[in-house]
Amino acid sequence: MKETDLKILRFMRTRGHTPAVEKAAQLIARSGENGYLWVGIGLAGAAFDQPRRKQWLFSAAIGPVAIGLNFGIKLITKRPRPSLEGLPPLGGAPSSLSFPSAHATASFAAATAISRFAPELKLALFGAAATMAVTRPYLGMHYPSDVVAGAVLGSALGRVVPLPE
Repeated sequence: MKETDLKILRFMRTRGHTPAVEKAAQLIARSGENGYLWVGIGLAGAAFDQPRRKQWLFSAAIGPVAIGLNFGIKLITKRPRPSLEGLPPLGGAPSSLSFPSAHATASFAAATAISRFAPELKLALFGAAATMAVTRPYLGMHYPSDVVAGAVLGSALGRVVPLPE
């Protein structure tokens, strides 16, 4: 598994890299720091969708909560971030721990939770979550398996967290 993870990571770090694409990936990833993108989506939903305001406000908190849970898992697993010779990461991180990806966890938790009460947004939400997740190995910040684990964890969290009526 580790060898496959490294092959996919190396592929993602050496294909499709132009200054414009790298800058876009960095901006997307930055919007996912601490779940900010998902907090913003939740607050915007609350402002514009009064009948579901409670669900939107509650879901605005799911991203940051997911990141907290994720960090606890990182402290247990202690997997270091990837290091590829000649391919330094194209971003910074608050810790040197990699597994699972907090960006993927928060994104899939929020996308799952929001799609439970706003199914009409499901495609856009999961498209945004997947895009966020893909930036992580593309930028060299995570192994692909970190992202998959984060997506699974986030999806589970988004399904089990009770939403207000």
